[in-house]
Amino acid sequence: MKLYYAPGACSLAPHIALRETGHTFDLERVDLATHRTASGRDFFEINPKGYVPALDLGVGSELITEAQVVLQYIADLAPEVTLIPVPGTFARYHAQEWLAFISTELHKQFGPLFAPKTPRDVAAAQRGKIADRLLYLNDVLGTKGYLMGEHFTVCDAYLFTMLQWCGKFGIDVALWPNIDDYEQKLAMRPAIQAAMNAEGISGRHHLKKSA
Repeated sequence: MKLYYAPGACSLAPHIALRETGHTFDLERVDLATHRTASGRDFFEINPKGYVPALDLGVGSELITEAQVVLQYIADLAPEVTLIPVPGTFARYHAQEWLAFISTELHKQFGPLFAPKTPRDVAAAQRGKIADRLLYLNDVLGTKGYLMGEHFTVCDAYLFTMLQWCGKFGIDVALWPNIDDYEQKLAMRPAIQAAMNAEGISGRHHLKKSA
């Protein structure tokens, strides 16, 4: 099993999940500017969509893409770790609800901010949308330790990854104390530290201080 990733991209979430499961896996870095992998392959030949994450299952030509789907697959590999509720339960649907929310209401809202030609007023509007969603999340996290309650799941791995992007675009998460505490708590998890070290990236607070 091999995860194709780019440092600090949304592929960080499945990278964290893989380390949480304890499963053996390989990593291959993708340069998203040139679409070349570390081994020199054209990434479009592996994933025609051209973006990460892409999880090669090592079985025939099976490849899974899209962060929220890759996360569920990884979580289901190790049900004993309980990174996601079992299929068919209302808890599972609520987890899927969180994954969809993070994907559409946070992840995709960052998209224009990564584009250098995005007009300033559009970028400001996007930051406002993200801030609105963070305000909602701050209220949610004021009543429980993790998105699904008192247990870490792949939903948290995905949200943690999105929070790492905030400092890059001038969104100060310290404005939402519950989220700030939550992010700092997650940053102490060994799997998260190992994933970030392997990708050669620093946490959100470090990025903010060095900006």
